[in-house]
Amino acid sequence: MSQQSTHSAQPAHRGGAVWALVITSVAGFMASLDNLVVTTALPSIREDLGGALHDLEWTVSAYTLTFAVLLMTGAALGDRFGRRRLFLTGLTIFTGASAAAALAPGIDSLIAARAVQGVGAAIMMPLTLTLLTAAVPAAKRGMAYGIWGAVNGLAVASGPLIGGSLTEHISWQWIFWLNVPLGLALLPLARLRLAESHGTGARLDLPGTLLASGGLFGIVYGLVRGPSDGWTDSLVLLALFTGTALLAAFVLYSTRAKNPMLPMRLFRSRAFSGINAASLLMFLGMFGSIFLLSQYMQGVLGYSPTEAGLRMLPWTGMPMLVAPIAGILSDRIGGRPVVATGLFFQAAGLAYMASVVTVDVSYAAQLPGLVLSGIGMALFFAPASNLVMSSVRSEEQGIASGANNALREVGGALGIAVMASIFSSQGGYESGQSFVDGLRPALVTGAAVVAVAGVAALLIPSRKRDAVVGSSEEVRALETVAG
Repeated sequence: MSQQSTHSAQPAHRGGAVWALVITSVAGFMASLDNLVVTTALPSIREDLGGALHDLEWTVSAYTLTFAVLLMTGAALGDRFGRRRLFLTGLTIFTGASAAAALAPGIDSLIAARAVQGVGAAIMMPLTLTLLTAAVPAAKRGMAYGIWGAVNGLAVASGPLIGGSLTEHISWQWIFWLNVPLGLALLPLARLRLAESHGTGARLDLPGTLLASGGLFGIVYGLVRGPSDGWTDSLVLLALFTGTALLAAFVLYSTRAKNPMLPMRLFRSRAFSGINAASLLMFLGMFGSIFLLSQYMQGVLGYSPTEAGLRMLPWTGMPMLVAPIAGILSDRIGGRPVVATGLFFQAAGLAYMASVVTVDVSYAAQLPGLVLSGIGMALFFAPASNLVMSSVRSEEQGIASGANNALREVGGALGIAVMASIFSSQGGYESGQSFVDGLRPALVTGAAVVAVAGVAALLIPSRKRDAVVGSSEEVRALETVAG
């Protein structure tokens, strides 16, 4: 059977779709969780393993860096060598590296294990959406993406709570041990329950892979190190400049290459360009806000990590309730209105939070902003995934997912960098009032960025125009008629 025809070998029965949803959702949860799960455990890690401040920062940054840089490469490898096969490879690497991080005898070995974790997550994460798409009938994909998005959104937002609770009540090693039984359970299930599929079968685009990986490494490295090392630091400036130059070279190369890793023609689609711009801006505003608000609740309002996480539940837990409904709505009325509404809700929630934060604000006063933000985030995740996957041909969905995930990760890194810089310039950690003085303008910036994301979502074509994209078979049929 050829690779292209292999793609259509989808499990038609309902059980196959349900298993695919469970496996890909849990795998996505693990990869997304490890973005922020370490943040609340850093004091305990320093007490046990030692290390300077920049070493502790690298326990977070090493994962972000390899994860963001290799997402498109992982998707391209899956398209070429088999998506299930590479998913299993990534899951194995991630699970093994999680055990290595839990057993790390020193800070350097922990940083190395975190970097390898990011490699595994980068291979695994973009393939979760592709495998899910292959297993679920087109008419039901919105609901499936809704559940997948709810689980991933919950992981991103609850990372500080889970990390803090495990550290507070057991030990920091358990933030990594948590992944091991989950990974070991998923491996045989994925092998038995997921159908294999491929992309176009083209040769791996090595020059494009090197240019994209090098460019993303420079950009993400500069964004990660900028707030701590200073934006005028020579290494930070060199990384940003080199990364930008390499990404520009990647775009130029991809417009001329015969079989590029990421065809630039995809961005001619308003649907693909619009949802990717909205995703980058959404993660910029959301990641930076969660990063600062979790510290605000603990450092200023005096909550423990567990207490802070519980009080964030109206935000972090809302995707579990609303995202499946959002997915069903996107099946019926199209993704654009649902995504745009969610982004404007998220922007309104952040703006409200900026207006009420003080050194002694009551939880009741914060609640409307948390609920608005939670509903907004939930309305975004599922339809956004649907829009990404439906805006390209089926054999290109792997690399489309990889590109979208890479832009989200860059947006998250950029959000933390931008928010931290605004926070530092207007306030600091010296006192509760100083923290609030820095937090307020940062949240206003986050709200404005997410509102711009909502405008970008409105530029996505309507569902009727999107319907022309359809499946790869429909596209080929249209091309045959036209040509």
